[in-house]
Amino acid sequence: MTNYFSLDLPKDDISAVSSVALAHMGDAVYEILVRGYLCAHGRATGKGLHRATIELVCAGAQAERAERILPLLTDEETAVFNRGRNAHVHTMSHSASPAEYRRATALEALFGWLYLQGRTERINALFCRMMEGESDGI
Repeated sequence: MTNYFSLDLPKDDISAVSSVALAHMGDAVYEILVRGYLCAHGRATGKGLHRATIELVCAGAQAERAERILPLLTDEETAVFNRGRNAHVHTMSHSASPAEYRRATALEALFGWLYLQGRTERINALFCRMMEGESDGI
């Protein structure tokens, strides 16, 4: 039986996954991280929790935080990020500029790519860097 909580797909299989599909996976990974972050920082209260989640997962916030990790990415990770940024996405956010939306999609594609490889420690390290100094501002 495959454990979908802890995937480790072969690189050839992951290479066949479209950028849009990587971003789809990464969107879920990012939201789980944000929800865990909020619970761990005592923000787990009803409506406020929902609002804080939306504030952190919106395209503009993702794009801003993605800038914090770009210097830390390996060449391979940068290539995946750029591939995600250049993906032909057919929807756009009403609350973010097209450039912000592309950066958010790139971040999600990177997180999806890392997740499918089972590289959760790397995802966590990047996420922690993205969230540095945020616990007071939420």
